[in-house]
Amino acid sequence: MTERRKILFICTANRMRSATAEKIYRDDVRFEVQSAGTHPLANRVLDKDLLGWADAIVVMEKSHRNFIRAKFPEYYAQKKIVCLYIPDEYTFMDEGLIVLLRNKFEDVYQRGLLGK
Repeated sequence: MTERRKILFICTANRMRSATAEKIYRDDVRFEVQSAGTHPLANRVLDKDLLGWADAIVVMEKSHRNFIRAKFPEYYAQKKIVCLYIPDEYTFMDEGLIVLLRNKFEDVYQRGLLGK
């Protein structure tokens, strides 16, 4: 069996979008997943350990990618970072959010944008 890809999902507060992504992909045999937020009061605050753990980083908005570039330039340069362009207008496990996450993430995965 091939090694599972380590995917880190990032949003702002780690309460809605990235937390939902982590939950829906938690039992997917293709991936190990974690999630974090860029805000200092996020449920799990993004840090170097999480960035170092990840094979690929999936952000919800361009501002999250820009945050990584500004605060963690060494990881920005080393890691695959993909933006799903999902706005902060959903609640945790919202049905519309789940459909959007699955469609966008699977597209990114199928196109090989998460690396090998």
